[in-house]
Amino acid sequence: MKATINGRLRELPDELTLARLIELLGSAGKSVAVAQNDRVIRRTEYETQPVRDGDCLEIIEAVAGG
Repeated sequence: MKATINGRLRELPDELTLARLIELLGSAGKSVAVAQNDRVIRRTEYETQPVRDGDCLEIIEAVAGG
């Protein structure tokens, strides 16, 4: 399947959840915010929310510093 992540079209495995996608992107364990097709997804939904062919996702990783 294909989905656009942060403006970049990517080939992804089928039957993927947001939690698994975050792992694949190397952001597991980090504080992230996700919008899927212009809808902000609650962190409690990451394990069950499927990623579908054609989805547009924005994944923002929190960065602290000064």
